[in-house]
Amino acid sequence: MINTTIFPAKYIQGYNAIDRLGDEMKRLGSNGYMVCDPFVHENLLDGFRKNVESAVKAKFEKFEGECSDEEVERLVKIAQKEKCDLVVGIGGGKTLDTAKAVAYEMKVPVIIVPTIASTDAPCSALSVIYTPKGEFKRYLILPSNPNVVLVDTGIIVQAPSRFLVAGMGDALATWFEADSAMTNYAANMTGDTGSMTAYSLSRLCYDTLLEFGVLAKSSCEARSVTPAFEKIVEANTLLSGLGFESGGLGAAHSIHNGLTVLEQVHDYYHGEKVAFGVITSLFLTDKPEYVINEVYDFCESVGLPTTLADIGLEDISDDELMKVAEATCAEGETIHNEPIPVTPDSVKFALKTADEEGRRRKAGR
Repeated sequence: MINTTIFPAKYIQGYNAIDRLGDEMKRLGSNGYMVCDPFVHENLLDGFRKNVESAVKAKFEKFEGECSDEEVERLVKIAQKEKCDLVVGIGGGKTLDTAKAVAYEMKVPVIIVPTIASTDAPCSALSVIYTPKGEFKRYLILPSNPNVVLVDTGIIVQAPSRFLVAGMGDALATWFEADSAMTNYAANMTGDTGSMTAYSLSRLCYDTLLEFGVLAKSSCEARSVTPAFEKIVEANTLLSGLGFESGGLGAAHSIHNGLTVLEQVHDYYHGEKVAFGVITSLFLTDKPEYVINEVYDFCESVGLPTTLADIGLEDISDDELMKVAEATCAEGETIHNEPIPVTPDSVKFALKTADEEGRRRKAGR
């Protein structure tokens, strides 16, 4: 048996870390292609543009909102025309995944600069590709992790706390999915089994969320970079990224992918849907009551979804739930890494039970 663990080449995090961007770009190339989300273009660009342009030549391009094959193709054509030798992605998860896919197509280095801590996308050798309408399409497995991940917590803390909380929802899945993969000797994202390091980091991610999640949310709402905030940003970004990629995925992310077949959930963040996938997976895999209570307590304390209504599915029918369950169990989905047999029926029942438990707790029953 061979274990494989993969990492970004360099991870930088801290207050005003963006000041290092120009130097990091100069180390890797001379003509940078800056894929920026609309918020970055309109609000943050002036804060780092001079730093970048004093170090390298740069072309700034606005991301158009969906990590799709069509958007990647559009951006690649522009970058090739400009003869860029380095890609930099600046923004949220879909912007970053798109930048990684563009760099892959161009066979050039990539620097990732997240402006929110809402997913574990920044560190991974993976891009999640969606249709132009926002439905999950496929995973694009990349040959290497980003050359640099640069996280400026002074920027991250300015974002609404909902982004940070959504990142906690994504990170919440890390330990449960890695534990399932470890138990079942299932492959991680490299195709090999995970390492002791990966599984240990996954557990550290979960423990960090439980200890510092509420305090980090308070820090974010106060626009204050505190040690608790730094820890949760690292858990959401680095620990969760290393944990899912080198530990393995399981039911929670498959349930997220299944939920995306319903248009009603498209206005909710990735991590919010993953969080509901986590609590659903607890019933699917027959976790003990104390674990279920611990996870619900955490979700309630930071404001993560615990009912279907919390992700826009208040009036969902059994037929719609079955569509979600069938997509969740599609061939190749990571739910099959769980150490139990899964069927669309068992997933549907777990979804309904997770929702009922969330509603029971909200009603104080």
